[in-house]
Amino acid sequence: MFGNRVADKVPARSEKEQQQIDLDPAFIVKWDHDDPLNPQNWPVRYKWWVTFQLGMLALAGSLGSSIITPADSIIANYVGVSSEVSVLDVSLYLIGFVCGPIIWAPISEIWGRRVSILPAVFCQALFAIGTSRSTNAASFYVTRFFTGFFGSAPISNVTAALGDMWSRETRGVAVSLYAVAVNGGPSLGPVIGAALITNPHLDWRWTGYILAIWVFVTFLLGFFFLPEVYPLVLLKKKAQALRKETNDLRYYHPHEHIKLDVHSVVTKQLSRPLVMLCSEPIVTCIALYASFVYGVMYLTLEVFPIVFEDIRQWEPVVASLPFLALLIGVVSSVGLNVWNQYRYNRIAKEANGKAVPEARLPPMAIGAVLFVVGAFWFAWTAEPPHHWILPCLAALFIGAGFNCIFQQCLNFLVDVYGIYAASSTAAVTFLRSIMAAGLPLAAKPMIRALGVGPGISIIGAVAAALLPIPFLFMTYGPRLRKMSKLTPDETNR
Repeated sequence: MFGNRVADKVPARSEKEQQQIDLDPAFIVKWDHDDPLNPQNWPVRYKWWVTFQLGMLALAGSLGSSIITPADSIIANYVGVSSEVSVLDVSLYLIGFVCGPIIWAPISEIWGRRVSILPAVFCQALFAIGTSRSTNAASFYVTRFFTGFFGSAPISNVTAALGDMWSRETRGVAVSLYAVAVNGGPSLGPVIGAALITNPHLDWRWTGYILAIWVFVTFLLGFFFLPEVYPLVLLKKKAQALRKETNDLRYYHPHEHIKLDVHSVVTKQLSRPLVMLCSEPIVTCIALYASFVYGVMYLTLEVFPIVFEDIRQWEPVVASLPFLALLIGVVSSVGLNVWNQYRYNRIAKEANGKAVPEARLPPMAIGAVLFVVGAFWFAWTAEPPHHWILPCLAALFIGAGFNCIFQQCLNFLVDVYGIYAASSTAAVTFLRSIMAAGLPLAAKPMIRALGVGPGISIIGAVAAALLPIPFLFMTYGPRLRKMSKLTPDETNR
């Protein structure tokens, strides 16, 4: 709709012409007032249409992580591995989430969000089919890794894309609905997978086929309707169009002069998420906390079947239904996050319209409490003679707490880092995926050695130890932002 107003193919200036032209700051191309090319100025309905597409792409990535888990034992027998090794279908997918964002986030900050997402999800669908066609353990687990690698692109970059379109005053609502998509996928996947493998006319391979169909549909939707939203790429195109329309080569945008030799890409763009993870205190602390709660969500993929299928002896489809309690918790937390957006707007208005990242954090603090309560509640009511509704209610608390923490972590980072939001969220995705890949591997040995109550209580104890983090950020966040070299000036004032 809007991208067609800017010429996509404009004669580029030669190196000689660039050297001859003095890059006069007066000719830097910027957004005009109410510029229709600026994603922030797009009609609200169109923004929601784009947000829906981004959410569906993210859901495809997160759904792929868990849809295959109900078939673990069947696949283990088919490819000839132990039950402990079968957990690698989740872990290797999430290792793909570790490696992917290091590539996709910098690509999005060089060539734009669209280029960094759509080709990757197309490849995700191909590797999902490859998983379903595998006949041995090596091909099965290799294709699972690459499915996660390519599926991580929307998980990594959609939050930054939402920040490109939505203002601080409205972004919280958009991220709330996106978070339901990305956090609901791991909860919804086991229910779909269980229904597929228990259908006498289908088998475990259909978990990959259904995922591929879903991804192809969302890819086609995005291919035809998803516009570019990254401001720097759009301003670069605007500069190219102005040079063509006015025949004045002095118009330019700094993004055109980004250095893209191998050394520069490796040392600047590709390394930025890892540099931010190690050198930015805000990213480090947020990543550690988000990684733990994210890992616990994936731990449930192994714990719930033990509790409801092995211990309570429920049928596979029925045993997968408690995952819906997690999903209900995720959805129910949206109200709190939307309420905080209006609270945030009032605080930002009192601050003369400046970003106040710490005002994003109260739901995160409430979510931290809910998460601790849910973990201990589940630990000591999971087994008979306790009624099954008790661990399901605990799962609801875990889902609500997780979503509050996860979403406000993202909102906080986008507020703080602006144009580097994709790299900051990629750093979080990198670390949280390592945690999510590792914890499921520990689930069965931990519960076998300690039992459900003591084992999950350890998780609750760690969550309780991390409980002060959001409160510390609310108190010391401004001081940490002033220490950063990558935060925009207006967030440090």
